[in-house]
Amino acid sequence: MRTITVFKGDGIGPEIVDAVVKILEAAKAPLAYEFFEVGEAEYERNGKLIPDAAFASFEKNRILLKAPITTPIGKGFRSLNVTLRNKYDLYANIRPAKSNTAVKTPFDHVDIVTFRENTEDLYVGVEEQVDADTVHATKIITRKASTRIIRDAFAYARANGRKKVTCVHKANILKLSDGMFLSIFQEIAKEFPDIEADDKIVDNVCMQLVMRPETFDVMVMPNLYGDIVSDLTSGLIGGLGLLPSCNLGTEYAMFEAVHGSAPDIAGKGIANPIATILSAAMMLRYTFDLDKEADAIEAAVKQVLKDGYRTIDIMPQEDAKKAYVTQVGTSQMGDLICERI
Repeated sequence: MRTITVFKGDGIGPEIVDAVVKILEAAKAPLAYEFFEVGEAEYERNGKLIPDAAFASFEKNRILLKAPITTPIGKGFRSLNVTLRNKYDLYANIRPAKSNTAVKTPFDHVDIVTFRENTEDLYVGVEEQVDADTVHATKIITRKASTRIIRDAFAYARANGRKKVTCVHKANILKLSDGMFLSIFQEIAKEFPDIEADDKIVDNVCMQLVMRPETFDVMVMPNLYGDIVSDLTSGLIGGLGLLPSCNLGTEYAMFEAVHGSAPDIAGKGIANPIATILSAAMMLRYTFDLDKEADAIEAAVKQVLKDGYRTIDIMPQEDAKKAYVTQVGTSQMGDLICERI
């Protein structure tokens, strides 16, 4: 029995966590849980965004399942996601986007894994107000951080039978920072002659993804591009409600959905828990080697979608009138997945 730390998050976070834990228990995952309230509401109650006990739990258990946490836009406290990634050196953000034939999109054969460097670039949050009309933001790219994320992307490709790794950059303009990232990619690619290596400018990647996504396999890129491009890949498969992710370091790991806390629908029971459910399956597979339990959860998710059940975010208007499609809420979706495990 392994104990993991669970942050229940803000907004839709608590209701999603309830569904996810129910599914982990249905899959008979040998886990115990330490739950913590974190985020804006916790700050209002107790004056801390993340309680000391929550940090201590993560440092003891080293595995965190995290629900969405609210990040203020343009003001207020710094993103807690960024804080956790930097504090625990969770340098690799891995986001797999794979088509599900039950969810209709313009593309049927998307199978892309994005490796996003997770600790530097513009996300270091160094900004300077030069004068009333000018702000400078610092972009940091280092050889250490670039090397480890690029090497991880190639190692993943080799270990999982992938054929190609694409470096995404803007080295035509940012010749020193992105130029160094690209040159490191080219150096490391020589160590993996069995894996095809190519590179593309980030704006071209965005165009190609919405025209020929099947030509992409594994992608690796600096932090900012990874944030944007991986969200784009979620749109190819039906939306953020279907995109899982993990944040890995050498000592700690954090698993979370890519989407936000959606405070506008909090408490309404309509949020899609699937992205967090699939993130939990990633946790079982890649951290605990519980392939059987992870397979069971992933298969149950596929079956529920095949059976025509949808939360509102993945239910296009044209499907709403069809008899074989049924709209369900957060808890119902969790129950339906449990029944198929």
